[in-house]
Amino acid sequence: MFQVYTQEGKKELTKAFIAEFGDYDEAMDCAEKAIEGKPELKYIVEETNGRMNVYGDLVPDVIAEGGNTDE
Repeated sequence: MFQVYTQEGKKELTKAFIAEFGDYDEAMDCAEKAIEGKPELKYIVEETNGRMNVYGDLVPDVIAEGGNTDE
């Protein structure tokens, strides 16, 4: 599964969940549309593949980032 988030620059506390997709291309389309016309935002696309930490939480991998990467 692919999760799409937006974030203001490198401010981690501003990370906001947008949507979840089973298809990579759909996730990327959504990510690009989510920041369109918003220069203060960047997108983050994470993939979960079933790997879990010792607490039983899924461990996502960041597979794509784009947009504003400045603070």
